[in-house]
Amino acid sequence: MSDYLDRIGAGLVIEHTEYFSFDYIPSELVGRDKEITNLASMMRGVFENNSSGRAIITGRVGSGKTAMTRRFCTDVEKKFAEKKSIKAIHINCRNVTTKPQVFQHLIKTFDERHPERGLGSGELLRSIRRLMRNENTHFIVVLDEVDHLLRRSGDDVLYQLLRIDEGEKTQGTLSLILISQENVLNVLESAVISRFGRSNHLRLAPYNEEGLYNIAKQRAELALVPGSYSDEILQLIAESSSSNGDARLAIELLEASAKRCENAGRKEITIKDVNAVSSTQPQVMVDGAAIETLPLHSMIAFLAICRRLNKASQIVTGDVEKLYRVVCEEYEVKPRGHTTLWKYLKMMVKCNFVMSRYTALEGGRGRTQYFSMPHALPSDVAKRLELLIPAIIRNNSKK
Repeated sequence: MSDYLDRIGAGLVIEHTEYFSFDYIPSELVGRDKEITNLASMMRGVFENNSSGRAIITGRVGSGKTAMTRRFCTDVEKKFAEKKSIKAIHINCRNVTTKPQVFQHLIKTFDERHPERGLGSGELLRSIRRLMRNENTHFIVVLDEVDHLLRRSGDDVLYQLLRIDEGEKTQGTLSLILISQENVLNVLESAVISRFGRSNHLRLAPYNEEGLYNIAKQRAELALVPGSYSDEILQLIAESSSSNGDARLAIELLEASAKRCENAGRKEITIKDVNAVSSTQPQVMVDGAAIETLPLHSMIAFLAICRRLNKASQIVTGDVEKLYRVVCEEYEVKPRGHTTLWKYLKMMVKCNFVMSRYTALEGGRGRTQYFSMPHALPSDVAKRLELLIPAIIRNNSKK
């Protein structure tokens, strides 16, 4: 009965599992030559004396934001190793969500024995300045998924890091890269934006089918036994993941197909393997960039829908209108009328943000409309909207 264990890890199809890891960074990035060149241009201050670089990288899940940034930082550290000491510090803001935590993370990079408690943000910042001067190193600080930090703590931490050299004899000690699914420029204060520069925003488009094919091919050549896959298999994987343009999905489909094949004791991946695993994957995602283009009141209505769908599978039009007014009151904005709200709901359906269906009322007295979100987590979309809405209201008040 235990013979099934012999098939797992038998090496019939998968030769090197480590190349399927999302943490693995290829020596060459597929389809991002232009983008990584643009990033290098934004960060040229890293290569020059007494200067720094700034960049904001945005894009959907699986567009290669983190991989490109890690590749750039590694290449810079190696290329300029003999000329200048450069060190990249990567912080995942999904886990590090407050200013003191960010400062503590930076300090621990320099001094593992530094006390973790009992110091305020000002004292921590002074410690960072002192340790940076002693290191004689240029630091590239990468704040990945920075929207989590901004949502929890605001952008003061960015302002402090951007001014790290003020009043110091040594300049150009720190460069900053922000990574997010959202265009965080929309939620930053003007003082922070002026230091970053709007031109230092690089948005990565989703991969097209050709790009996904090349990514699948690259990982297959690294991870799989030669002859265990065909070009037809790689093309099918690219087609199956092209609706999202998500490189992670393509890699996951390749790995899952290989595992299914190997677990069955076969040596070559078939179309049935790919179809079996791709059928379990979501094919449509809510586009964060598209959400940012919505009018303010459409965002408020969308937030109302998301909050209800956190607890229920669907919501009727009447409840949308009631909750919309509650959210308007929360943000202290005057609600729009029924007709305008109805137009916003039609817009959200057309953009595939939500799905709608009509059901006849009892007694044949008309129909009611239900809204649902089968292709995205309402809680995730709500978090984005709760970040965007206050910033838009704040910017509107300044006009």
